[in-house]
Amino acid sequence: MILTVTPNPSLDRTYGVPALTRGRVLRADGERADPGGKGVNVSRAVAAAGVRTTAVLPLGGAPGVLLAELLGAQGVDVTAVTIAGQTRSNIALAEPDGTLTKINPPGPELSREESALLLDTVRSCAAEVAWIACCGSLPRGLEPGWYAELVHRAHAAGARIALDTSGPALPAALAARPDVIELDAAELASAVGRPLPTLGDAIKAAEELRTLGARAVLVSLGRDGRLLVSAEGACHGTAPTSAVRSRVGAEDASLAGFLIAGGAGPEALASALAHGAAAVRLPGSVMPTPADLLPDQVRITQDPPLDLPLDDGF
Repeated sequence: MILTVTPNPSLDRTYGVPALTRGRVLRADGERADPGGKGVNVSRAVAAAGVRTTAVLPLGGAPGVLLAELLGAQGVDVTAVTIAGQTRSNIALAEPDGTLTKINPPGPELSREESALLLDTVRSCAAEVAWIACCGSLPRGLEPGWYAELVHRAHAAGARIALDTSGPALPAALAARPDVIELDAAELASAVGRPLPTLGDAIKAAEELRTLGARAVLVSLGRDGRLLVSAEGACHGTAPTSAVRSRVGAEDASLAGFLIAGGAGPEALASALAHGAAAVRLPGSVMPTPADLLPDQVRITQDPPLDLPLDDGF
């Protein structure tokens, strides 16, 4: 089983509008509500693949109730930590040409007691799982070292940790030695404080994060594929991403594919690429099923082209 932890989940409400005009009353021609948050999306992708998953979430108010119901309908088990605040509701305004305008509130502030209860809940579930995916930004009330404490507790229970976060929480967590961290290329460049114009530069940057504690580094390179750097060396892979319909949740689907395939080595990287490429061919935040995957189109090399220019140089 794969457990996910999303400290700041959301209920994502999307409204279709003919055009976005400031200062006017906009009449929506459609609306929908979806579960939101990076770890939530990982659980949704794992469930779509037919693998058991549990999402540990701090939930509060009516949005929290609806979020849990929507996840249950998609085959995700929810372990809720009840909080006094209300789960945030993100708003997206979608125009016919595909332009998406989003309003994301900061979300509730967790108390010290709620923070401790969330950690304790993850620890109590950790003995039953192969992987714990900890994803997204930390809400107000959680210190940057919160993920590091979670990694320590999960390792003590025998679980492996995949971490997808950025900002101050990332360097704080590295010393706890997460088993794999996932970043995009811009986040990797930010973490090492310099541009990464080539694949070789990205590999060096990933190795730097390994010296700081990450056991493996999984990097999304956009159109340039994905990179995995671990003690076994560097692997690079690509998958065609033509006919892109939506990139929402694609990186989360990719992490789910990586963990489903064991979370290590070229086979897991190939699974990550297949899941990510399938996700961008689907509308909105729909997660791919096994029928959507095209594994024969994935290409993996353990001899990465170091001089490959990266898109925009990040």
